[in-house]
Amino acid sequence: MPVSTGEELLLFILNSTPLVNGDSQDLLADPTGAPPALRRFGGTGSPEELEAVRAVRPLLQQAVRGDIPADALASALTSVHRTPRLTATGLTWTLVVAPDRRLAVQAVLAWAEMRESAPGRLRPCANDECRLFLVDRSRANTARWCSMATCGNRLKARRHYRRSVSPDA
Repeated sequence: MPVSTGEELLLFILNSTPLVNGDSQDLLADPTGAPPALRRFGGTGSPEELEAVRAVRPLLQQAVRGDIPADALASALTSVHRTPRLTATGLTWTLVVAPDRRLAVQAVLAWAEMRESAPGRLRPCANDECRLFLVDRSRANTARWCSMATCGNRLKARRHYRRSVSPDA
């Protein structure tokens, strides 16, 4: 399953509030560092765009976790529409939205697309001490951690330690 630009953008936004050494970080808080990151996804990098992305981020995070219903994201799609266009190669859709809202809207649309095309594949990391999200691309849909090298290894090491300290566990 190839990764789409929308999926990359969605994961970037979802994972922009990691815990680093137990401290909460916000990768979109830096007004000098965040705009170049948004421009990588074709954004304007403007303060208004940054504000729109930061506003939709907690809604997306809560929706993926199942803490809010999907329709809570409806406000992010106000005054947005797609226009169809037939070309020699087929049908294409053009997103019509204010330029500074485009990335936030694309992230919501990518989330909706994933819910339909790959239900249950987008999820939070199973490590309660992690705030990252993952897209499970395994055939069995059993991936649990954002990274086996970090979260998966830590949790397995903790379980092993508990078993070795308390043989009854």
